[in-house]
Formats: sequence, C-alpha cells, structure tokens
Amino acid sequence: MTPEQIKSVRDYLCKRFKTEAIRISPRKVQDSVEVYLDDEILGLLYIDDEDKDDISYDLNMSILQQDLDA
Repeated sequence: MTPEQIKSVRDYLCKRFKTEAIRISPRKVQDSVEVYLDDEILGLLYIDDEDKDDISYDLNMSILQQDLDA
C-alpha cells in the first residue's frame, strides 16, 4: 500500500470509529498493513488492487474467546 492509501484508509477509519487513536503500520509484504487502536493490534488490512478501477480494502480482525471472557 502506498503512503497515500494508508493515510486515506486511516482517515476513514478514524472518522468511522470516531477516534484519532487508530494507527496503521506498514508490513514487509506490500498487500497489507497492521491496524492498531492505541497499542493494541486490531487486525490486518489488505488491499485488492488487481483492477485499478475497482480498488477495495479488507479489514481482517480476529476476536479471541479469552478476550470476550475477560
């Protein structure tokens, strides 16, 4: 993902979730980034840009049962 795409997605997530505490960190692989809320990882965000006219992003978030039980 380009820095511009990362900024655009971060701005969207901050607006959507009504918080500025979202941080996005690039990974070594170019098709995804890590999404954090404060210091806790929320998940991985993937980009589907095979069709340059139809780019989409997929946020993959895992929720562990132990987190729900806490």
